[in-house]
Amino acid sequence: MANLQITLKKSLIGRPQTQHKIIKSLGLKKVNSQVVQEDNDAIRGAINKVQHLVEVKELD
Repeated sequence: MANLQITLKKSLIGRPQTQHKIIKSLGLKKVNSQVVQEDNDAIRGAINKVQHLVEVKELD
């Protein structure tokens, strides 16, 4: 399977607590922090919930 590079692009200030929890579960902490996650349905669902806050790139 492919991997996804996820970058937090916007601040969590003023965002609902559920979005804070989703970002934390993805492994992101600060703006411009990056993680590499395996591409699966659970990760895609979490990204979909916070797609306005993150940037996603597919890695080979």
